[in-house]
Amino acid sequence: MNDTGAEEEGVRIEEGDRGDNTDNICQTEKSQSWIPKIIKKRVCSTFVEDSFSNGALCQCGAARDDHASVALGDHFSTAVLKHWESAEHSSEQPTDAFGEVQFAGASKRHSYFLRLSWSTEPSVVYNILTTHWGLPLPNLVVSVVGGEGRTQVKTWVREVLRQGLVKASQSTGAWILTTGLREGGGRCVGQAVRDHAAAASSVSLNKVAALGIAPWGLVEKREQLVKPQGSFPAKYIVPNISRDSCYLDNNYQAFLLVDDGSVGRRGGETDFRARLEEYISQQCTGIWGSGSINIPVICMLISGETDMLKRMDLSLKSSIPWLVLAGSGGLADFLSDVLENLSSAPAVPSSGEGNNEAGPSVDLKDRVAERFKKHFLSEAQIDKLVEQVLSIYQNRHLITVYHGEHESPNDFDTVLLKTLVGASKQHLSAEANPHTDELKLAVTWNRVDIAKTELFNGEIHWKYEDLEDSMTNALINDKPQFVRLFIENGLNILEYLTYGRLETLYRSVPDGSLLYQMLQQCLAERLAIVERPSPSEQQNSSSKVATDNNQSGQVKEVTLFEVSEVLELLMGDVCQPFYYQTLSLEFTSSKWTALRRASKALRGRCKYQDLPCPYPWASLFLWAVLQNRSEMALFFWEMAGEAVLSALGGCKILRELSKREEETETKLSMKELAQKFENLAHDIFSSCYRSDEHRSFTLLIRKSSFWGGSTCLQIGVSADARLFFSNDGVQSLLSQIWWGDMKRNTEVWKLLLAFFCPILCYTNLISFRKQDNQLEEEEGIPNEDGPDQDTNSLYGTTVFSFADIKHHDVDSEVHRSGTIKGVPYRPPQRPFIVSRWCQFWFAPVTSFLGNVLMYFLFLLLFAYVLLVDFKPPPPSGPGAAECVLYFWVFTLVCEEIRQALFWGMMTWHQSFRLYIQDAWNICDLTAISLFIIGLICRMFHRSHEFGRDVLCLDYMVFTIRLIHIFAIHKQLGPKLIIVGNMMKDVFFFLFFLGVWVLAYGVANQALNYSYDPNLNRIFLRVFYRPYLHIFGYGSSIEEEMDGTMGKELICTENVTLIESGEEPCRNQDSNWLVVILLVVYLLVTNILLINLLIAMFSYTFNKVQEHSDTYWKFQRYNLIAEYHSRPSLAPPFIILSHINLFIKRVIHKVPSVKIYHFVLDLEAKAANRLSTWETIQREDFLTARNKIQKSSDSERLKRMSAKVDDVLKRLTENKEFEHRMLAQL
Repeated sequence: MNDTGAEEEGVRIEEGDRGDNTDNICQTEKSQSWIPKIIKKRVCSTFVEDSFSNGALCQCGAARDDHASVALGDHFSTAVLKHWESAEHSSEQPTDAFGEVQFAGASKRHSYFLRLSWSTEPSVVYNILTTHWGLPLPNLVVSVVGGEGRTQVKTWVREVLRQGLVKASQSTGAWILTTGLREGGGRCVGQAVRDHAAAASSVSLNKVAALGIAPWGLVEKREQLVKPQGSFPAKYIVPNISRDSCYLDNNYQAFLLVDDGSVGRRGGETDFRARLEEYISQQCTGIWGSGSINIPVICMLISGETDMLKRMDLSLKSSIPWLVLAGSGGLADFLSDVLENLSSAPAVPSSGEGNNEAGPSVDLKDRVAERFKKHFLSEAQIDKLVEQVLSIYQNRHLITVYHGEHESPNDFDTVLLKTLVGASKQHLSAEANPHTDELKLAVTWNRVDIAKTELFNGEIHWKYEDLEDSMTNALINDKPQFVRLFIENGLNILEYLTYGRLETLYRSVPDGSLLYQMLQQCLAERLAIVERPSPSEQQNSSSKVATDNNQSGQVKEVTLFEVSEVLELLMGDVCQPFYYQTLSLEFTSSKWTALRRASKALRGRCKYQDLPCPYPWASLFLWAVLQNRSEMALFFWEMAGEAVLSALGGCKILRELSKREEETETKLSMKELAQKFENLAHDIFSSCYRSDEHRSFTLLIRKSSFWGGSTCLQIGVSADARLFFSNDGVQSLLSQIWWGDMKRNTEVWKLLLAFFCPILCYTNLISFRKQDNQLEEEEGIPNEDGPDQDTNSLYGTTVFSFADIKHHDVDSEVHRSGTIKGVPYRPPQRPFIVSRWCQFWFAPVTSFLGNVLMYFLFLLLFAYVLLVDFKPPPPSGPGAAECVLYFWVFTLVCEEIRQALFWGMMTWHQSFRLYIQDAWNICDLTAISLFIIGLICRMFHRSHEFGRDVLCLDYMVFTIRLIHIFAIHKQLGPKLIIVGNMMKDVFFFLFFLGVWVLAYGVANQALNYSYDPNLNRIFLRVFYRPYLHIFGYGSSIEEEMDGTMGKELICTENVTLIESGEEPCRNQDSNWLVVILLVVYLLVTNILLINLLIAMFSYTFNKVQEHSDTYWKFQRYNLIAEYHSRPSLAPPFIILSHINLFIKRVIHKVPSVKIYHFVLDLEAKAANRLSTWETIQREDFLTARNKIQKSSDSERLKRMSAKVDDVLKRLTENKEFEHRMLAQL
């Protein structure tokens, strides 16, 4: 196990390390010894005698016997040396302690540990921490210094560490660096991490990481960690003692045990820890380092000794800020006294400082020395330490003094923020906003509460330039609350979002996401097109060189073209490609042409990248939905226009993504978000329908310029939004289109009478809607544009009168404009006879009725031909009835061609792809194909009977196609879906049944007949007889089929006769086993499998029946759309309509206006008014929903809890203020 774990770690580190050591790591072999080849330990190489031990100990702390013979060999040099130095008197060797450590009796969670030399490069260690040990990338690093050894940590310091530091680290996603030992501040931090981990959720637990950096020689029981091959894990036994000790603390996630070759000495890790902090402070925050600032690093001083002055001075010179806890004792009290009570008054510079830099004044040095003697009486080298203090004092702007004893630890995160901001302000230019870095830190930590109270409280004037980088950071790192905050405080999204920045957002997609994989796949296709040379380039070398030069400028990153390709994969043919107009590809006919043109256009810096995005919120909505960012997508949906269409578009994209997603949790989250958007579309449209029926109808069929000319109905069907189609408003529009100008309550028998006796349509038998009703309603609505122009007329006529279709065919351009010189367009009155005829025959319900009746006649004619009038091949046949049948089928073929290739305004290949997706269309193609095969075969004597058999089978297919008419019925429609789903269940059942039939049939045949080579009998007895046994039939059926029923069966055991075809005799010896197998077989098939099938059918029935109304309303749209697009005449008379359509569409080039029942292209003014009205309805709906949520019991409890917490906080502050006042008195 250890070997495998080390080898896996070796593979991972070879793939991930960077910098100078990366090459060495990548060149190492994939073996278990990868860490010792890179990470080293320190071993004392020179024995320097300790004068206080009588020669028994070295100054490194180890005994003489623990040193190697090389270290003891040179007695002369060891006698001359007086002081042991790690850099000079120790050597590096491969480390022998690394891997995982398990604390015996503490917890099952393992911690990582590594013994390393103090000279190890920080870049290697940081990469191991983040890439190979899996520590989350930090948004903040807090290095706790001091509080070690015998120092007693005060109670209020413990509270600061527990309630302040660790809580702030959880909210900001920080690393906490300590010694990681069970003593002083390190023990307090470990206990605080443990307590917060027990109380917080698993998500919060992963945000804080406690990292111990301790001297290797100081760790007790360190020999338990030593194993040259690595420990996975190492058993580390910690005694159960309450006092402080130098054992490792089990509450830390990782330990870096720094080795300087010494034993039992402190401070060996100081230099490495300072270099690691400096390296981390140079790395960027965010996902894959996408943040706008470097990782903030802050050091916190608790108590401390004078030897920490050097450590502090070194960090301050690296511009790392410090937070000093005044009152914690030791060095912290001394520094707080110096920083708060001394001032650098001008005086005579000290002689030790030269050049052009002014040194500290003599007076200041004396004051520091005086106060140093006051706090540290036993120190001998005061002058040297005072110089270090003065050097620290010169960087006092990087130091913040925190009086935690008199302040609340709950605001410690704000203290950390202000400390870091105060340090960063020293590097700002005169024009820069001093609060910009503070804002960046708040965004990095995701502390929108701090940003609201401290930065956006109305006292600071923010410019666009100040918010731009933070906005990008918030978008990339998924912080929607900050995005909302920036928008509320003046960030102009139109100025912010250019096409170039939108491409930057898509390029920042995480590598492991589905969107990243799809974008890279599309990018690879475009780059592959570029790399293919044309024939002219292969012939002309000069042109080839020029092409290579052009390809060098090819954009090899994700662009809007790849985004458009991904959206086209997800949306399909329901809309035109996105961003093609921006890329100047709007007239591209094929994908290959688009790739070629895009590869030529995307070279270097493109002009479109500087253009502002005309639909910024909708573009950001797509970006968020493609990444499955729920909260961000919902916010952008609220800000974008076309609320219903955008919600349906998001639903469609998410459901398509869920089909491609492999991870189960992500797939479920996509489906949940898709359902949430469908619910929003349903609820918003319900509000629109209740507000204004006419406008809501226009909303459903309006073309959207952003969504590629698609409508709500088109995207809703493509997204399988059944709930949306069950809306009363959608069904009302469909019913209006279905009945045309006839009233919806017309009885079916009246339609039948008018169909067979057309003269009745001119009577009062059928009621028709008045054409002037809608105009009268429009004239009664006032409008601010003038008395002659009303509001609703700007939206055009939603549903045309069928009486005027011919007029629209002639003058469609005038009609689509909606108005002529400000006057609403009204078609001229047509004669009553023509108008009423068109009103009746052009309605989809009439077309449906005619097609159903004629289809029944077609089936009767087909049956008559097969049963009575099926003549022999030519010249004797076919008969007259059969020729009529052939012509009838020809008209059906013409109609199927029209549906497959000429649907609406789509291209022929888009129309065919849409056509082939319908199962009933596949049934039509199957029926027509079988009919053609049967027709060809029946014309020849040799294949006449086969052709008749094919036509008989084809008749069954045509008859099954009749089921489709039941979709319009409210009760029978859902049953079609139930039958379709049950067919899927039958396939699973047949699979299990086939396994048992095969198993029993083969065994039964082999037991009954020892030898029978006849394949016909084998097939009959292996498959057919076991199948009949399920229904209770035995061998009598087999005998009947063999023709041996009632006859004495003659059998033989002669092998020659059996091979010639004679019946072999049954083997009577195995009858007992055959009976047992038959019992088991019948038990499994008749009881187990049949009941399983019944249970599956019951589940399917209940599942669909529960939502039968929703299913029926959804499939009703497809039927209405189909018969709305059909010509008025039914086959075979439909050939006349086809000829008429060919003349008008192909010869006269007259566009179809009937399509505008489902697609309406509004003018800009009308579209803007409709969008404004829809936005108002959405805002009203969201406001009402928020009121309902706020009035719920859970929200009331939350608000009450917040108020109680605020009161308790104020009471605590008052008590602390009273304590301070009493202490001062």
